[in-house]
Amino acid sequence: MSENSEGDSPTTPDTPEAKPTRSEVYGEAGRWLASWSIRIVAVAAMLFVVVWVIGEFWSILLPVMLAVLLCTVLWPPVRWLRDRGFPPALATATVLLLALGILGGIIGAIAPSITSQSQQIADSAVAGVRKIQEWVQGPPLNLQDEQISNFVNSITQKLQSSAESIASGVFTGVSAAGSVVVAVVMVAMLTFFFLKDGDKFLPWMRRHSGTPISEHLVELLSRIWATLGGFIRTQALVSLIDAVFIGLGLVILDVPLAYALAVITFLGGFIPIVGAFVAGALAVVVALVTNGFTTALLVLLVVIAVQQLEGNVLSPMLQSRSMNLHPVVVLLAIAFGGTQFGIIGAFLAVPVAAALAVLFRYLGELVDDKTGETPPPEPEAPAKPGFRERVLGKLRKSEPAADADLDPVGPAKS
Repeated sequence: MSENSEGDSPTTPDTPEAKPTRSEVYGEAGRWLASWSIRIVAVAAMLFVVVWVIGEFWSILLPVMLAVLLCTVLWPPVRWLRDRGFPPALATATVLLLALGILGGIIGAIAPSITSQSQQIADSAVAGVRKIQEWVQGPPLNLQDEQISNFVNSITQKLQSSAESIASGVFTGVSAAGSVVVAVVMVAMLTFFFLKDGDKFLPWMRRHSGTPISEHLVELLSRIWATLGGFIRTQALVSLIDAVFIGLGLVILDVPLAYALAVITFLGGFIPIVGAFVAGALAVVVALVTNGFTTALLVLLVVIAVQQLEGNVLSPMLQSRSMNLHPVVVLLAIAFGGTQFGIIGAFLAVPVAAALAVLFRYLGELVDDKTGETPPPEPEAPAKPGFRERVLGKLRKSEPAADADLDPVGPAKS
């Protein structure tokens, strides 16, 4: 009897979960927005403090950063000598003296040409400006604006007055600044000690930072070092190839300051995108004011050809995915570094951005490891069709009827 009563008893349906009210949804969204706004403000304040500290201690941080970048270039030959029995101090001193000798030889080779040809370039620039003025004020433009004349006269006076200072002060002006000399000496000393004792840094950090954090620090610093080394060495090789080919073209076209412009091209290659553009534009301007429009056009063609070779062949082949930075990120980093810290900031912007990218990728790997999630693979760019595929595709598009006749199955019957 009890069983029947239990079987006949109706089952109570599950109570549906109460949905939140509109005010509760808005309140939750407001709390989420407020919490993330506080986080964003805190991060922005921290970044502001970091930039302020860097600006205050720039005179100390700059030699350290330059020394680290030099070490990424000089460490392979130092390690090669040490592997062959050289003491650390002797191997470091040998490589540093050799590098300083090469740098001094380059400066000694291009300084006389700059000193002797600067007056010629200034005079040619004045003549070129006057020709442009005559062309603008003549037919078909017939511009007679006095502001153009005043502007041209001011440029002419500046070029004429600065010719002697350019000839005498291109390389001697730097030595007049005591802070620059001190910075150069400090960079050399830091580079020496970093190369001599740098291999002891990671063991020292592992010993004093503790087990949990030391593994992450060692792994992160090793990745940053490998990224910076690959970037500097690759950029040096690409910049050297650009400088050789562009300099050879300038020599063949008999452009003044060809060797100096080649060195500027080499140095500009270390500032991706912007440096190559500025160096190429400078070479075209020098050719225009000295040798005329035809030579300038030929120089422009040489620069474009070399840049196309670099962008489509050399950089993809040598750099691969060592940097993995979007061009927009590179441009923004260069713009920020240049506006905040000048030309040195623009030079250091890309290595710093690459180091930060390594940091963010490593943090992302740690998050994926904790959550157990596997990030989706990056989509690969579709392969470009070859010559045969392009021709067959055009034939299929132009002859649809022939393709239908060749179909052995034929149209489907209803």
